[in-house]
Amino acid sequence: MTTKEAILYEKLPNDKVRCTACARYCEIGKGQIGLCAIRGNEAGKLQLFVYGKVIAGAIDPIEKKPVTHYRPGTSIYSIATTGCNWLCKYCQNYDISQRRKVEGVDMTPEEVADQALRYKADGIAYTYNQPSIFIEFARDCGVAARKKGLFNIFVSNGYDTPETVKMMGEFLDCITVDFKGSAEPQFTRLYIGVPDPKPIFDTLLEIRDKTKIHVEITDLIVPRVGDNLEYASKLCKFIYDEFGPEMPIHFLRFHPDYKMMEFESTPIKTLEKHYEVAKKEGLSYAYIGNVPGHPLEHTYCSQCNNIVVKRYGYDIQGWYMDDDNKCKFCGNKIPITGKLPKNYKQSRFQFII
Repeated sequence: MTTKEAILYEKLPNDKVRCTACARYCEIGKGQIGLCAIRGNEAGKLQLFVYGKVIAGAIDPIEKKPVTHYRPGTSIYSIATTGCNWLCKYCQNYDISQRRKVEGVDMTPEEVADQALRYKADGIAYTYNQPSIFIEFARDCGVAARKKGLFNIFVSNGYDTPETVKMMGEFLDCITVDFKGSAEPQFTRLYIGVPDPKPIFDTLLEIRDKTKIHVEITDLIVPRVGDNLEYASKLCKFIYDEFGPEMPIHFLRFHPDYKMMEFESTPIKTLEKHYEVAKKEGLSYAYIGNVPGHPLEHTYCSQCNNIVVKRYGYDIQGWYMDDDNKCKFCGNKIPITGKLPKNYKQSRFQFII
């Protein structure tokens, strides 16, 4: 099954529809499709063309998303459809997200959940492209997953609506909202095709106020064009003011891809400066990502500054907390949900689709 009537839309005069799955609010005439290329108007009804169509599937460590404060050490079944509501020039998944075709393996929501169990995953991640554009399918997968004891994660750009957040609340346990270039408006316009990053901030507040979803923040730092420390400071201040000092933030290293092959990888010193900004603004748990072996990928106790979770890349190499996730050195409670599984194994990767 690859087509199903969408839920998140409104009917307009003359058989037009307004999609409410993302902050673009595309108004779509009969026979037309939205910018994401997977939601379109057929006979005055908005159809989701990729319902039950999985373009990619893999078993990943949860730390790859990156998520470090929710169920550390678990494995997740990552899936995606084609399409996206952003036009990122640097997208490493462009063959999935920017593909203007409906392709993939046919899977029902129950089959998605069963596949996750078959490969001994602990949860399902909706990732590689923006999951809110196929949220009706994700919701059905998530409901089936929860019935089987699995949790659900969105890896999201946050360019959503109150309607999508409401639906997230029906099945989602965790979300990582990925800012790009610290949400500097010029960067989002030139390199993402988004005129205003404000809906991302609005989505975060909506999630905070209307759901119990665990949230982590990522920020892709792009050299020369998306590494403005002033905007990084504004982002960190927003996080501190609205969510408090314990919200994790991950500064991710850019590497050249897609239409930005002429750019170099983000200098490590640039990432370290962003980390310093986060600490200056009062955030207790800041990380540097995509730099395996860097000391700032560990979790440090906010009180005594000892390492409580030692990492190398996506692997956990040391766990220095008691059964209540309190620091073994000073007794400070670390804001991490879940414990390291007793059967934990490193390098939990397996490509399926």
